[in-house]
Amino acid sequence: MSEIEQLESRIAAAMERIGIAMDRLAEAAAAPPSAPEIDPEELAALRTQLDEERTANAQLEARVQAIRDRQETRVAALHREVEEQKAALAQLDAEVQGVRRVARQLRENNAALRQANEQGVGDPDLIDAGMRAEVEALRAERATESAEVAAILAVLGPLAEQALAGEAGPDRAAEEQEAG
Repeated sequence: MSEIEQLESRIAAAMERIGIAMDRLAEAAAAPPSAPEIDPEELAALRTQLDEERTANAQLEARVQAIRDRQETRVAALHREVEEQKAALAQLDAEVQGVRRVARQLRENNAALRQANEQGVGDPDLIDAGMRAEVEALRAERATESAEVAAILAVLGPLAEQALAGEAGPDRAAEEQEAG
């Protein structure tokens, strides 16, 4: 029987340990979970990394803002330049129209003088002067047209260069990335 008593005492001890464990589990379930222990060095390293990332983020935001500011300045300058060129072209167009109107008037006057000369009423010196004025007006008209073409080329030239540079730009950047 001593064996049965021994088994009973072992069972009683086991039951007591189970009861204690159940009490601990109940207490643990009722109590809020405690924070896991964190290594202070690891925490300091994580805080340092967080600060570095915040600094890097602030630098990137500053760069983006600087780029945005430069872009806005550049766009505003381009808008001003376009408006100035539009105004210059409008002025040039008005001048061209004036020269054309004067040239047309001179041609009409010379035609009337020639007609009067054919009828024997005209002064040959006056007709020569009118013809010289008409030739001079035609020269002025051609010079104005040349200036108009030059103004158009002055506007289109830089745009064409930018377009050509823009086409070559991405290829160069890709080549530099592959080489680097």
